[in-house]
Amino acid sequence: MSALIFANPAILFGLIALPVIWWLLRLTPPRPKAEVFPPLRILATVLKREETPSKSPWWLTLLRMLLAAAVILAIADPVMNPRASSLNAGGPLVVVVDNGWATAADWERRVQTANLLIDDAESADVPVSITFTADAGHEAVPGTAAAARDKLTAASPKPLVPDRARAAQAVREAMNGARPGTLAILSDGMAAAGDNEAMSTLAALSPAEMRLIEGDGQSAVALTDAVNNAAAMSVTATRLSTASAQQMNVNALDGQGRALASGTLRFDAGAATATAEIASPFELRNDFARLNIDGLATAGAAHLLDDGFKRRRIALLAGESGSDFQPLLQPLYYISRALLPYADVIQPNTADLSVAIPQILQGNPSAIILADVGRLPSESYAPLQRWIAQGGTLIRFAGPRLAAAPADDPLVPVILRQGERALGGAMSWSEPQSLADFPGFGPFAGLPRAADITVTRQVLAEPTPDLAERTWASLADGTPLVTEKEVEAGRIVLFHTSAEATWSNLPLSGNFVAMLRRLVQLARAGGAASSGSGAEGTAATLAPYRLLTADGVLTTETGTARPIAIAANQVPVASFDHPPGLYGTEDGFTAVNLLAPKTVIARFDPTTAGRPLVREGLAGGEAVSLRPALFAAALAMLILDSLVVLFMNGAFSRVPTRRRTAGSAAAVIAAVAFGLFAFVPSPLQAQEMPPGAGAKPGDEQILERLDTTHLAYVVTGERDVDSISEQGLEGLSQFLTYRTTLEPGAPVGLDITKDELAFYPIIYWPISATAPMPSQAAISRIDAYMRNGGTVLFDTRDQYSSLDGGGTTPNGERLQAILANIDIPPLEPTPADHVLTRSFYLLTNFPGRYTGSPLWVEARQEAKNTGAQLSSTGDGVTPLLITGNDFAGAWAVDSQGGPVLPTVPPDEMQREYAYRSGVNIMMYMLTGNYKADQVHVPALLERLGQ
Repeated sequence: MSALIFANPAILFGLIALPVIWWLLRLTPPRPKAEVFPPLRILATVLKREETPSKSPWWLTLLRMLLAAAVILAIADPVMNPRASSLNAGGPLVVVVDNGWATAADWERRVQTANLLIDDAESADVPVSITFTADAGHEAVPGTAAAARDKLTAASPKPLVPDRARAAQAVREAMNGARPGTLAILSDGMAAAGDNEAMSTLAALSPAEMRLIEGDGQSAVALTDAVNNAAAMSVTATRLSTASAQQMNVNALDGQGRALASGTLRFDAGAATATAEIASPFELRNDFARLNIDGLATAGAAHLLDDGFKRRRIALLAGESGSDFQPLLQPLYYISRALLPYADVIQPNTADLSVAIPQILQGNPSAIILADVGRLPSESYAPLQRWIAQGGTLIRFAGPRLAAAPADDPLVPVILRQGERALGGAMSWSEPQSLADFPGFGPFAGLPRAADITVTRQVLAEPTPDLAERTWASLADGTPLVTEKEVEAGRIVLFHTSAEATWSNLPLSGNFVAMLRRLVQLARAGGAASSGSGAEGTAATLAPYRLLTADGVLTTETGTARPIAIAANQVPVASFDHPPGLYGTEDGFTAVNLLAPKTVIARFDPTTAGRPLVREGLAGGEAVSLRPALFAAALAMLILDSLVVLFMNGAFSRVPTRRRTAGSAAAVIAAVAFGLFAFVPSPLQAQEMPPGAGAKPGDEQILERLDTTHLAYVVTGERDVDSISEQGLEGLSQFLTYRTTLEPGAPVGLDITKDELAFYPIIYWPISATAPMPSQAAISRIDAYMRNGGTVLFDTRDQYSSLDGGGTTPNGERLQAILANIDIPPLEPTPADHVLTRSFYLLTNFPGRYTGSPLWVEARQEAKNTGAQLSSTGDGVTPLLITGNDFAGAWAVDSQGGPVLPTVPPDEMQREYAYRSGVNIMMYMLTGNYKADQVHVPALLERLGQ
């Protein structure tokens, strides 16, 4: 039920003066009239029987009375639905605030509610203790209201599940036997571990009253699990509010935050969990980086995916290579066909296992498949065992060689009988066996049994007490078909039949593909863990890489998060020390999500406290002040009254009748509109400017620079050097126009102290020891130009070939002085496979007027110094080039197009290659690392073959 109170009720006594105001406002002085002088006109006017009203019109008086009443009521500050303070002043106010992941959606309302409680405590002059259940540390000692407000302002939602028990214990210790007056719990509405203990601890404080303040819980929806099945990804979610049916979309995002696929969660009425299927090709699902519930920005609505969902690298080895003329009989034919859609299949380039196995292990695959490999080289067992112990998966298939191998092979999951068992045929009384139903505990659980699959040969396992537990698939007679054994962080899996169709028709069935697919999913995406991750048998320790905020956003701020130790086959769950996020490095990481799989959100039950509680809702929107609306109405009436008075006094008498009527109506409407919107903030509007009003001197030149590509050079102040630079870039521009589709404009000389540098993809800087040293400001502008993606070509023009400081020339020393104040990346001579060597022409060196000096570029990634701030931008272009071959001297042409300077030694082919070097540099500047992308090479070769 709505209520109305006045913040300043004493002001209402001003309404008593309204009758007096009515009496004072009745009279309106007659408006003055201007008369012409002629006596006859005056007499004619006097003789007229015109009366001037002595009182103002009733409607005008009523308008002014309403104006006065509106002002009085506005000053009294009427409030609709006021919040009544019922705080118990018999002791300190204790506020326990849940600031877990579910509070991110309505955090502002929770802060407003807590602020109202603190205001009440300040009015009652009682101390305040405020505690946040998702904070790692607690300071619950009662203090001033101002200190509590500061703590509340500094608090924020955390991507964690609240720990109320720890917060309640902190409150109990801080109260030190004192009895609270009011104990308010701002709950997120969800049950958590330790709630019974927390409520018992708080009830033991014997507060005079306890309040439970909750929201509606509509935003408390969380993703708990994601399973990448053969055909689709299955996503499980749970919610708090189960009163009605609900439908939500789940989006699968890649690493850049782009939506790749989506599914629908459908919660039935009364159901707390739901499952969505995200159907997409396996290759696309391999790019999923996270799942998000559409429309919810909380840590619970985000589910991170790690390397476990990535495409695996599988190595294949066989005891024999088979015949290329009979591919269907090759041991690896069906395996490779089954795995190619789901994994990257690699095979060694040699049949020598002593060479092939170390070569494969160096690539650290996720799994290794051995098809009918009986005996391995003795030196291969130890590295294979280490690889398995660190997380590798070894999958073996039987065959004649394995059947004849010794029984003590350490790389089989069970003890095998020597020889093979034949089922069916003239020498056997038994019939070929079909498959039995897959057990419910293995990775094949849920796969349908194909009745047409039969096995004619197999290797048998010696009976052991744990054989049944290790059997993932068996034949109808109970003999094992697939067995496994866990070896520390890895496992060994054995198919007791062959990988080709000689022992069984299993490789010809769809079950074979599904079984291999699920086995591959069990393997680590990034291969076995490195040996430096920990001792054998210990869990790998991973440092925080990216952490999830309460709003569901990944951030690089790791704060106080600690490295997490994750054991094999363990699903990590977030905690105070290990918030949800990605742990590891860019090369490989593990996702730590907020909630454990199969978690179901339940309602918080405060009745375990054994004390009566007062339930309330969050503040926000209930109390509405009418003061702004009343002031706006008063202002509108004041403007309307002013217009009426002006009209009555003849201010609009000279305006034609029709225009006066329309203008009066428009003025009244404008007055009312202005009054209504006087207190409504509005964004600033940009003023329209006439065309050309904002133009500045030099704009035409800027537009010309933007419209056409220009080669630029640094003006050194030395006439000869600058002239060669201009003629050199002019010669290169003509060569580019003649040989390529690029048609540069005239070269531009730059004063680096004031000219805009961003218009040019590359700036040529001839170094001269006799030229004035650039100022620090000019060098800083060059530094900023390179940081923003530009490239500077430094040319010492002296065959300078060393950057180590030894044996430098004067020009080289000047270059070192210039670069001393720039944080340049590590440099290296242009590698033979660099993009510069093939961006247009195929080049092996970069001569100019001289030859022999290398062209220095930014070192590639493996050679970069991580501390350097200046590096290549996203297009892969080096920010600086350094040479001593005098490019401009080789490119320079006169007005007739002839060369200005001879090459050293005289060789026109050297000049031709100097031009080609310039073309490659320009193409590299304009296309970036496009030429480094070799994805299109197979398509080009195929087209050339046609």
